[in-house]
Amino acid sequence: MLAESVLAGLDPDQRAVAEAVQGPVCVLAGAGTGKTRAITHRIAYATLTGVVTPQRVLAVTFTTRAAGELRSRLRALGAPGVQARTFHAAALRQLTYFWPRVVGGQPPKIIDSKIGLVADAARACRLSYGRTELRDIAGEIEWSKVTQNRPEDYGAAVAKAARKPSVDIIDVARVYAMYEQLRRERNLLDFEGMLELTAAVLTEHREVANQVREQYRYFVVDEFQDVNPLQKMLLDTWLGDRDDLCVVGDPNQTIYSFTGASPSHLLDFTRDHPDATVVRLVRDYRSTPQVVRLANGVIGAARRSAAQSPGDRTPGGHSLELVAQRPDGPDPVFNEYDDEVAEADDAARRARKLIDDGVPAREIAILYRINAQSETYEAALSAVGVPYVLRGAERFFERPEVREAVVRLRGSARAGADAETDGTGLIMTVRHVLSGAGFSDRPPEGAGAARARWESLAALAQLAEDMAADDPKAGLPEFVAELEERAAAQHAPPLEGVTLASLHAAKGLEWDAVFIVGLAEGTLPIIYAETPAQIEEERRLLYVGVTRARVHVTLSWALSRSPGGARRRRPSRFLDGLTGKTTTHTPAPVDRKKRRAGKGPQPCRVCGRPLTAAVERKLGRCEDCPSELNEELLIALREWRAEAAAEQKIPTYVVFTDATLQAIAEHAPESVEELARIPGVSKVKLDRYGETVLTLCGA
Repeated sequence: MLAESVLAGLDPDQRAVAEAVQGPVCVLAGAGTGKTRAITHRIAYATLTGVVTPQRVLAVTFTTRAAGELRSRLRALGAPGVQARTFHAAALRQLTYFWPRVVGGQPPKIIDSKIGLVADAARACRLSYGRTELRDIAGEIEWSKVTQNRPEDYGAAVAKAARKPSVDIIDVARVYAMYEQLRRERNLLDFEGMLELTAAVLTEHREVANQVREQYRYFVVDEFQDVNPLQKMLLDTWLGDRDDLCVVGDPNQTIYSFTGASPSHLLDFTRDHPDATVVRLVRDYRSTPQVVRLANGVIGAARRSAAQSPGDRTPGGHSLELVAQRPDGPDPVFNEYDDEVAEADDAARRARKLIDDGVPAREIAILYRINAQSETYEAALSAVGVPYVLRGAERFFERPEVREAVVRLRGSARAGADAETDGTGLIMTVRHVLSGAGFSDRPPEGAGAARARWESLAALAQLAEDMAADDPKAGLPEFVAELEERAAAQHAPPLEGVTLASLHAAKGLEWDAVFIVGLAEGTLPIIYAETPAQIEEERRLLYVGVTRARVHVTLSWALSRSPGGARRRRPSRFLDGLTGKTTTHTPAPVDRKKRRAGKGPQPCRVCGRPLTAAVERKLGRCEDCPSELNEELLIALREWRAEAAAEQKIPTYVVFTDATLQAIAEHAPESVEELARIPGVSKVKLDRYGETVLTLCGA
């Protein structure tokens, strides 16, 4: 009877997932279709019907927050013993347990970041890089390791994958080799090495593999479209020759291919498991029909493209068309602006109006393609008095004020501070303890550190109110336990502020109102996306952004970067056929304090950050900052460079590097003097190529 109750309330497709408790199962789950509900009910139903015991289940996901959410839901469904972990957490647990038996000695230390070791490796190779370049090299090393490419294979792998690293390929390979040498000498292990070593231990030690496979007999893997080859290798090692595997994913949300993730594991699941049960979840319970219609329109172009390519194995050929389940809501809004400042100012005003109309600030998000776009929106929101939260910044539970508050709350719980047992008692006790850390009923004026500290403490006070509403008998010990569990899972409470986040960081989240900004060619799709596969991944990024919205969605773009600039930008190609009537807005400017120019390295002309990397100094901006680029000029310059290089029988980069060509296309110089000011245009090159380049710029 209890098992049957787990199936109650599921729609027919979700129930089909829950009842498919044996053998290989593939769940293709669209955004907002209740995939977490379906797979947790499936696990609970399998344990309650005796198919498997909870301790034999391993549910794998990609974030500690998602793992914590799975555990919480499974406890509520009567399956508290299920292990829900990330790939890395599961591997570390196994490696730590078996290390003394199969290896012995001091286990290697896990490093959280590669940057320090990459810097040491670069110095050992007599190479000097800024932090941006070191970060890029670390990313290339990570990509190489998850795709199982060694240093000596890196160059060929980059060419095959059509990657364009910002640092010379030969130098990256040298630093990668030295990185691995130093890592071994210092007995260090990075996250990729941890997965690889765990798989190696299971492969080389039969008794270890048997013990792990006896412990875990039933596997569920969420977000399967984001699994990389290294994670797939470890999963196959865990499975052995068994097939009790349920994978869940959405081809439409494949947006991490640049990190080594491969949707082929999801798309080819039925090829690898011909007898697999396949269930599609398409009923969207999150968004209004208007939002769903827009989302289907965005991704529909990918379906049309795939239909023209028989046998297509890209995500577009396997996309899901969502069916809305909610009542009607407002139509999507499309806005065009003269410049980015006007775009940000109007988004801030609209957010202010939503808040005044009753939408909580924490239920509003402004999403953009690259993090460098956030500064303009931070200024605009501050100017109209709207609090905001930067997603991807410092982790909530690592903030000093939060750590202090948790210590105070823990101490009060041990001292038996809450004599009351009703919800009001918990709320008052928590607010009293937080007052000792600086919390008050009214927020401080303005923005800045004081306001950020208050908002952190206010989030804890709000969490106490939410807990008291759910369980009026909850006391301070239960609240502290909830905080500690959230801290372990990095499951931060929602802060009372508009969320500013990149489209990548927004995946897995949802809000009542979403503004997707900067939808211009060169920003979305990003200028670096050149191949058809890269362009389609950018389209899916927009789809992810749209499907974050429950009710309100606004899409906007600006025709120039700064006020008074040339209006050369074009709306994103992904908006073709979707915009309907578009309004051009020129809102009144918002008064702001002028920024003072500081001394030091050359600043980015977009965000003002000091430029240290050579390629950034050449461009005059951060690599990921939006640029005002004449795309036709860049194409013409590249074609001319190829002809000049072929005629002189020299590599193209000897004529001009890609970065220099891009800088020329961004500045579009009109005189010899302007061209000479662009880094990378030496006097020799100016004499040799200047006249031709200026002719192309004039054309």
